[in-house]
Amino acid sequence: MFEFNQVFLKRDGKILLDSIDWTVKAKENWAVLGLNGSGKTTLLKLLNGYLWPTSGSLNVLGHQFGKTSLPELRKSIGWVSSSLQQQLREYDLAESIVVSGKFASIGLYQETTIEEKEAARTILVACGGEELIGKHYAILSQGERQIVLIARALMANPALLILDEPCTGLDIFAKKRLLERIEVISQLPTAPTILYVTHHTEEILSCFSHTLLLKDGKKYDSGLTHTMLTKEKLSSFYCHDVDVVTRDNGQISIFPR
Repeated sequence: MFEFNQVFLKRDGKILLDSIDWTVKAKENWAVLGLNGSGKTTLLKLLNGYLWPTSGSLNVLGHQFGKTSLPELRKSIGWVSSSLQQQLREYDLAESIVVSGKFASIGLYQETTIEEKEAARTILVACGGEELIGKHYAILSQGERQIVLIARALMANPALLILDEPCTGLDIFAKKRLLERIEVISQLPTAPTILYVTHHTEEILSCFSHTLLLKDGKKYDSGLTHTMLTKEKLSSFYCHDVDVVTRDNGQISIFPR
């Protein structure tokens, strides 16, 4: 799916990413775990071609940066983030926002077919948003808006779906519902490879087989999730002793000592 090879990024005299080596294969779902300021957002901007490595090479979906059209590449990447949520128009219907994902536009500026509208409704239902059809974006809750954004990203049939801290701003019940929908989406026959970015271990679902630990712009470690989310590994990662509690559903919570 993509490969970082000794990717180094420096801006205004500050090192943002330092010698990142990271390979993600098709159908591998990854979590990226790190505290605020660890470089998670910078990593995503590189993947989408909004930033360019100072040195090293980056290959995404078989395209090497510097030798491909980035606007075309972005059509194969679904990116769900809070920054996008703020750009959407409040008077648009949920299903219209989903359709706009096919054209990577904010709003619709061309005629859409009956088939496209039906596809948008089908995807919205698959994402758990059947009750959102016919509702304006303005009246949707934060959790409902995230469902619409995920459906919008899937409308373009992306090879890679990036979920950038999608639970931000959700209460505990809305978070539970959204995580359940993400688990369901990951199991769809047409599901893309999913990259989930967070700083909360309890959001790392069982569908995320691999985890990257990012710290101070460097890859601290990466591998199978069950080997990354251990008491010893996380205590070292955070430079602070933590207790790790695994729930019956497999979710992992950590508590500072």
